[in-house]
Amino acid sequence: MGDLAGRDCREEAAAPAPAPAVGGPDHLVIMVHGIVGSTADWKYGAEQFHKLLEDRVIVHCSNSNMHKLTLDGIDVMGERLAQEVIEEINKRPQITKISFVAHSVGGLVARYAIGRLYRPPGQSLENSPQSLRDSNRGNIHGLDAVNFITVASPHLGSRGNKQVPFLFGVTAIEKFACCIIHFIFRRTGKHLFLTDNDDGKPPLLQLMVDDCEDLRFISALQAFQRRVAYSNVGYDHIVGWRTSSIRGASELPKWVDSTSKIYPHIVYEELSKAETLDQCADVADMDKDNCTLEERLLRGLKRVSWEKVDVSFHNSKARSAAHSVIQVKDPVVHSEGADVIKHMIDHFVT
Repeated sequence: MGDLAGRDCREEAAAPAPAPAVGGPDHLVIMVHGIVGSTADWKYGAEQFHKLLEDRVIVHCSNSNMHKLTLDGIDVMGERLAQEVIEEINKRPQITKISFVAHSVGGLVARYAIGRLYRPPGQSLENSPQSLRDSNRGNIHGLDAVNFITVASPHLGSRGNKQVPFLFGVTAIEKFACCIIHFIFRRTGKHLFLTDNDDGKPPLLQLMVDDCEDLRFISALQAFQRRVAYSNVGYDHIVGWRTSSIRGASELPKWVDSTSKIYPHIVYEELSKAETLDQCADVADMDKDNCTLEERLLRGLKRVSWEKVDVSFHNSKARSAAHSVIQVKDPVVHSEGADVIKHMIDHFVT
């Protein structure tokens, strides 16, 4: 079973849970829900990971930012998640690897958390495997960073340019949303719509495409063996295709219906290689350019490679709920997204 109360899926059968056996799974998978969500949102996904990768992974559904706590801001949630991850790692001395699977705003929270948890090469914890100390990629709190997977996450924020489809791309409505969003989603809304300027600093999402002070956001992303962005090409009324797939408008690919019987809703896949420093200006120097804030976020995130998986539920009866279907938030109502979870597991590096 998946973790529905902050416990990993292997702990559910007994109380109190026995100590993990030495030699058991050494790969911790952290699943993070979206705004106003809970551990139940990843119930189906956690169950499938446990069923298909039982002897290789331990799945933990995050419980530190549920319901109204998701309105406190991406940074506050990220700090909570980082502390929760540390506690989970400390419970399991056999763990040597870590991966994240995050939905919607949870993807941004996970990006913040790994920035806090990142350790540069040579600064692993004392009990880390020797191989990690020699890694050129750094690690996440002493663990080898493997998969970083986001599902319909607004990496470029939700401000303007049809990033939130239910605002219909009408400029006046999008501008009005920027002015009132904090009344609905409080501090998290400010972060998503890039209207925050704490202590005169740039918006948090802009800071999160670089390393700043003791938060090594881009280095943390680089530490993972692979980064994957699953995106809805349409009918996601909450998070648009461009912001979730980390693409500019001219970069959106042409897609056709899937012919796969295994993954009928996967309509396009590509590997976007990391751009070199010559191709991508230093984020710190971007204010000198006449580029938009969205372009700054794109440039920063393109400094690492991304596997991009585009999904379409346009033929689904539940297509209007694509934002939840892609995660299989409800195993009955959103069951058509099961092939996306299978694709995720089939390509998961353990």
